[in-house]
Amino acid sequence: MKKNFLFCLAAIAVILVSCSTGAFANIQASLPNLTNKPDGTYRGEYDLSGSPVKVTLDVTLQNQAISKINIVKHVCSPIGKRAEKITGRIIEQQSLNVDTVSGATGSSKAILKAVENALQ
Repeated sequence: MKKNFLFCLAAIAVILVSCSTGAFANIQASLPNLTNKPDGTYRGEYDLSGSPVKVTLDVTLQNQAISKINIVKHVCSPIGKRAEKITGRIIEQQSLNVDTVSGATGSSKAILKAVENALQ
């Protein structure tokens, strides 16, 4: 029982570090050209290699602007979940060049890349 507890505790620590490590700082996302992109909802996914972070989301375009981002699935630690507020920044600035959420860099980058993938 004690071994299982220690194993689970170690696994949680690895997940927490994976979701917030600075190793993902080199991952860049850029907003594709939305000119002539039809209104609609587009699905994007991103699996952050080397970590447990995976994101699936839907991006809604209206008049060639991002009007809504709905996170369908976000696999990460509770700390990584904080990154989900980055969607508001993306919509507000109509850009993927936004600040990541402190402590949740990996999840922030995965969300940005999933938006990019959805709109390509």
